[in-house]
Amino acid sequence: MPIQNVLDSAIAYRELGSGAPIVFLHGNPTSSHLWRHVMPAAGPGRRLAPDLIGMGESGKPPIDYTFADHARYLDAWFDALRLDDVLLVGHDWGGALAFDWAARHPGRVRGIAFTEAVIKPMTWEEFPEGGRELFRAIKTDGVGEAMMLDDNAFLRGFSATVATPPPDEDLEVYLRPYPTRESRLPLLRWARSMPLGGEPADVVARFEAFGRWAADSPEVPKLLIGFRPGPGSMWTPETVKWCADTMAALEVREHDEVAGHHTPEDHPSVIAADVASWAAVAR
Repeated sequence: MPIQNVLDSAIAYRELGSGAPIVFLHGNPTSSHLWRHVMPAAGPGRRLAPDLIGMGESGKPPIDYTFADHARYLDAWFDALRLDDVLLVGHDWGGALAFDWAARHPGRVRGIAFTEAVIKPMTWEEFPEGGRELFRAIKTDGVGEAMMLDDNAFLRGFSATVATPPPDEDLEVYLRPYPTRESRLPLLRWARSMPLGGEPADVVARFEAFGRWAADSPEVPKLLIGFRPGPGSMWTPETVKWCADTMAALEVREHDEVAGHHTPEDHPSVIAADVASWAAVAR
């Protein structure tokens, strides 16, 4: 994988093809490996997928791994590679980072596609019932550390978030960057950043800012890719309706196939086909 020096560290990334850039952003607890089956079929174009700072093969600097930290290193990566007229594809926190980057760089974005993304602040009551107690525990001092740093809960339980568990060798790729308690800090900080019940306030503020941009940017096409909810799904019909009612220039494509939270693992060919056909007509 290529490595790009950014700020005081480095970001590793995958790259295929040439032409107008399509950037694929992963979330927690994955890496660019999530897009391995999507990228080859999502072209044409210069397809890139970074490992977020502290994750995958990217550097592990001694930072707090807040949302703002991830955005800052991602900004530096976009700038170092001189990426403009970008089509963004985001999953989980990658969706939030895509909207956040686009809202702050409106002249550089061509469109945004997203699937099972973290895209709006929620009350605890809005959050899917199956995840409420999990995230309450993660956000509890001491309990969250034991779950995420000691037990590596998200990755050890990865197969419970997909309809079809990936082969052991793919799970090993996700596990490899986190051999120690300290190396798993980004996974805990991401989970605790979930904007629930008005906290963390700084994350809620960023979501509100890019939400306003999403509602007021009809010049930027957007694509929501949805599936029938499977294991660990975060999206509800209410989430999809909120997007449809709120976001300007949004196309919704919902599929009959069942997918867990990690939709690019379950249905990469569907996502790739949607991105490719939609990108062909995006401005």
